[in-house]
Formats: sequence, structure tokens, C-alpha cells
Amino acid sequence: MPLHSIAPESTARLPRRGLERLDLLLLSAEALDLNGGEAMVWMSEQMGFTTLFPNRVELWKRRCTNPLRRTTRREGLEPAETDALIRILCALADRLYPLLRGLLSSAEPPEVLSERWNLFRSRLADLVRQRMNLRRGGVQLLLDPESGARESRLLIQALALGSGVGGFERLRASLLDAQP
Repeated sequence: MPLHSIAPESTARLPRRGLERLDLLLLSAEALDLNGGEAMVWMSEQMGFTTLFPNRVELWKRRCTNPLRRTTRREGLEPAETDALIRILCALADRLYPLLRGLLSSAEPPEVLSERWNLFRSRLADLVRQRMNLRRGGVQLLLDPESGARESRLLIQALALGSGVGGFERLRASLLDAQP
């Protein structure tokens, strides 16, 4: 039985902020995993989402509904598409959980933790500069050293929230209630 058929699909559409946040979370997963883009395509196939995302281009097109992207698409995502992207993200979060836990751990030596965060923020900033519209305020906040560090931590916490049993429901609820 495919993983996406475990829980009933939702009919609620994600608000604009939820779409932005979902794409930023997927971008964060890519920053943590150098093969994150390929992992998303593989997860999509493994989870039975080939009817929604038959190839990497279609998966990319769905992610381009984020208004912060350089290239954005105006049509919204269907609830089944957002649910599939959230399920893919949760599967990635499960896979990346040791890295997430390492970033959020207070037991690590401060210099090791600082180095990990700097590496993650650097990779995320590179991906943001490549793919996002740098004139948008939300993108500028992400790239700002002070507010970007705070936002990076929130993204990692949200990814950790999406891992484990019930991760899909927790993450979907947080995206439906995305704050500006």
C-alpha cells in the first residue's frame, strides 16, 4: 500500500505563506542533502506519486508556485499535490533526522554546532540566491545574517516537526496556519 493512502487527503488549499514555507522547507532539505533534488524525485516514485509528478520537471513546476521564486507560476496547487509534496518532505525529514537532531542538539560542543549551522546557512543561502527573486523582502530576510539565522533555525525545527509518526499532520497544520 502506498504511503500516501494511509491518511485521507485534505481538501483545504495552502495559503500563499504556506506555499512559500513548503518550498523553503524543500529547499532546506536540499541544503542538508547534496543529492536532495534527486532524493525528492526518488521519494516521489517510491511513494507512488508518479501520476502527480511523472518526472523531475513536473515536480519542479509545482515548486515554482512559490511567489518568492525567480520563475513563478500563477496557478495554485491542488490539495492532492500539496499533500504529496508534504509527504515527500516528511519522508526526507525522516531520512535527514540525524542531521536535524545534530543541529538542534544542545549536547554538542558549541564550536561543532556553530560549524554545522554555518555550513547549513551557507548552502541554503547559495540555493536561495540561485532560485529566488532577490528583490523580494522575504528573500532578503533569509539572506540577512541576523534574521536569516533565526529563519534557518525555524526551518530546521519545522523539518524536525515533520519527521516521525504524525509528522504529515503536524507539518500540514503548521503550513495551513503559516504566519507572515
